[in-house]
Amino acid sequence: MPEENAPAAHAPAPTKSWPRSTGGRAVGGCCAAIVVVCVLLLHLAWGSKDFPRVAPEDMADRAFQRSQEAYGVLGFTRTVEAGVEDLGVSTENTLGSGFCYSGGLLSLDETVDGAYRMSHRWALDDVPASQAVPGLRRLHQHLEDDGWEITSYRDGEKDNWDLFVQRDDGDERMSFTWFPDREYFMGGASGPCAYDPAWEDGEAGPSGDGLWPPAFGPAQRG
Repeated sequence: MPEENAPAAHAPAPTKSWPRSTGGRAVGGCCAAIVVVCVLLLHLAWGSKDFPRVAPEDMADRAFQRSQEAYGVLGFTRTVEAGVEDLGVSTENTLGSGFCYSGGLLSLDETVDGAYRMSHRWALDDVPASQAVPGLRRLHQHLEDDGWEITSYRDGEKDNWDLFVQRDDGDERMSFTWFPDREYFMGGASGPCAYDPAWEDGEAGPSGDGLWPPAFGPAQRG
């Protein structure tokens, strides 16, 4: 006979099991989420390269047209031939091209092969205050009404006269500065980055470098 004080035997605790199909779905969903997160992190780290494919001549014309429109709003009527004789002193009408960068956290200084950004620069000498001051004020209002973001505007503060604007998160920019001491007015416009469809591996320098603008003046209104 068993002893009266002997401890009672304990049955093993039941174990809980999940259906295999549920576990498989959970693991699969977790893996998919990890993959998505990794892709997003890589995208942020290395930057986006989704630039449109546009010929440099077309992007140069885009920047040139921006300058022409602003030139007309400022009220200037002189025609400036292409080129510059004495930088910062004489009239100017030039095109420029620069590199584009991937913009990722791990590659802030890495250029994107085949990508470029076109810009147009212009300048006038002998611009008196009677032209420059009302012109800048008029252009400031015009660009603000047209949806441009005004990033800086100085209307004579400490004798400084300039206007800087951008749109599309800075993809397009324009700048205007008047120097009252030498009556010199400078302006410029730069467009967004684009891929050159004709670019080939191994080419040096940004696409569009060396393009020449037409004569510059107020935009023709139809």
